[in-house]
Amino acid sequence: MRFSKTCLKNVFTVVLIFIYLLLTAVAAFLAYQTISDFLDKLNHPVMSVTYKEVDSFPPPGIALYPGNAPLLSCNHYYHDYIPPLVDPGKPQKWDCVIEEVTYYGPFTNQTEKRALVVRGPSDVRNKELIFMQFSQNETEEDFSAITYMLFANFSELTDSANKSEFMRDCERNYSMWTFSGGFRTWVKMSLVRTSGKSDEAVEFRQESTVVKFNDKRPEPEQSNQLFFAVFEWRDPFMQEIKLIVTANAWNSVAILCGVFMALFKAANFAKLTIQWIIKMRKRHLRNKARELNQIS
Repeated sequence: MRFSKTCLKNVFTVVLIFIYLLLTAVAAFLAYQTISDFLDKLNHPVMSVTYKEVDSFPPPGIALYPGNAPLLSCNHYYHDYIPPLVDPGKPQKWDCVIEEVTYYGPFTNQTEKRALVVRGPSDVRNKELIFMQFSQNETEEDFSAITYMLFANFSELTDSANKSEFMRDCERNYSMWTFSGGFRTWVKMSLVRTSGKSDEAVEFRQESTVVKFNDKRPEPEQSNQLFFAVFEWRDPFMQEIKLIVTANAWNSVAILCGVFMALFKAANFAKLTIQWIIKMRKRHLRNKARELNQIS
């Protein structure tokens, strides 16, 4: 009966060791999972999107590449109103601020480019817009269009010490769009600012509508194709996107401390259990030897 109790205790001890080894494996897996989740959240921040209402935007830079198409007019208007055209195709008075910059493209140094940079609208509350008109004689191109580019602030160009290098950087970082001849292209701009861990990026988004121009000029003058473009802010809201790191180092440290404490306790219990088994084994051997001596 005594031997049966000893065997039962040994079996129970082995079962306890197995359970604590299992708990140790679970704790180790939890530690690994905690570290993996922390690194994943650190490398993949979440986006927080907010809309900030403003009364005016900084005047953007509208860089146009008209080629051999001269700019006939450029005027500011308000409240989505553009007066009827008077003598379309002929030079007219304008009130725009324009910088002309010549530079070599960032991708092919042999290509020299001429950009007309117009100071864009800013008064979004009064729906300020800019209306431009270009004219182009007959061209050998299969398709006629004028390329343009938007960048965040016109004053960045005027304040730049090297305007050519500034335009090279803009062309490298911003997208190009086009508007076609024989149409009025109405571009509505919106601004998106994205702030990350260390830097900030500005992106222009746009919606455009195209309306055909009904050319009423005399037929000989219609050989000069006309281009019309309107630039305006879409609404008084600036979208701000912030990249937020949700990984909390203190929470991870607290969990890891609990896991390592559990591992330490499990290791300590396993050590004491093994010592107790050895002690019980020695006691059993001593009792058995004493019984044999008494029999003999």
